[in-house]
Amino acid sequence: MTFLSRITPWLRPVLLAGTAAGLLASCSTLNYYGQAAQGQLELLSDARPIDDWIADPGTSSRLRLRLETARQIRRFAVSEMALPDNNSYKNYTALKRQYVLWNVVATPELSLKPLEWCFPVAGCVNYRGYYSKEAATAYARELKAEGNDVEVGGVPAYSTLGWFSDPLISTFINYPDAELARMIFHELAHQVVYVPGDSQFNESFASTVEEVGVERWMERFGNQAMREGYARYKSRKHDFLALLLKYRKALEQNYAIVDRSDAEKRVVKARLFQGLKDEYQVLKGSWGGYAGYDRFFEQPLSNAHLASIATYEDFVPAFRTMLKRDRSFPSFYKSVKRLAELDRKERHRILKALAPQLPATPLMVQRSDAPASPAVAPSH
Repeated sequence: MTFLSRITPWLRPVLLAGTAAGLLASCSTLNYYGQAAQGQLELLSDARPIDDWIADPGTSSRLRLRLETARQIRRFAVSEMALPDNNSYKNYTALKRQYVLWNVVATPELSLKPLEWCFPVAGCVNYRGYYSKEAATAYARELKAEGNDVEVGGVPAYSTLGWFSDPLISTFINYPDAELARMIFHELAHQVVYVPGDSQFNESFASTVEEVGVERWMERFGNQAMREGYARYKSRKHDFLALLLKYRKALEQNYAIVDRSDAEKRVVKARLFQGLKDEYQVLKGSWGGYAGYDRFFEQPLSNAHLASIATYEDFVPAFRTMLKRDRSFPSFYKSVKRLAELDRKERHRILKALAPQLPATPLMVQRSDAPASPAVAPSH
């Protein structure tokens, strides 16, 4: 009996589409789609309804509390934010690993332009996601042997854009309340509007929904300690990503110098990455020793670490203006969907005109086979 004959009927069409694409490419691509399908299937098949977990006497009191909080956040998302009232985040999967999957990102040795891979639905993206760290590491070795800079990064959560009922996962369920709410709101927003190939638009929209949602959720359910903790989280995240963006710009300038030899560029590259490590230690000191971003430095730094940095909040001010104008989330979503139907150039022109005076805020995202929340987040 084949793998496809054993899967449930509702899952089969999507997996067949991926398999067909793999057959048209190569055996290695087919193997990649196979592991992706198997990983997604296992994630869904191991999920159980939140109510079942809460009623189970074997569930720890801590997990029961986290699931009750997630259920309350999910209800708020529907009743107050008009986010999809489907089965996403109404089940929970307990994994025996730190991350749900691992992304492989690669760039040429003297460039910050990432390699791209193209997939059904998500389009062309600058990562490959693996449900096995060993498989991700093996593919990273292949890319490195070809002379590329490579990074393997763990991803705690991702969205399937409503194709499946995304579960809550043990990889992020223990996040502080406001961060858990942020993640759920963000991923559900991707199910409302998603334009293949326009990450700037998609992430800015989801970030707007996330930000406004967390603000309103904390007004209703938060306390002073929670608000202060979330403010610290946002401040540290902003500082860290600004640091990364600073060194990305310096590296870009280094690689762009035409009359500088490759050997000289390698020397400057090494010096800049050492400077990044040194400046991070200073930043940690200003945080009182907070070490939540240390995992970013677990592997030797390379271009691939900085390839995914982008101004993914460029249009947040514009989307906030739209939400204020439309007065309600349903009306706002309708306006955003109309924008999504335009071509990219016109869509961006309109958004820039709505808030041209406000600067972008740097964010870093590591993406899986579908839109994911920013993965460069502090460890918990």
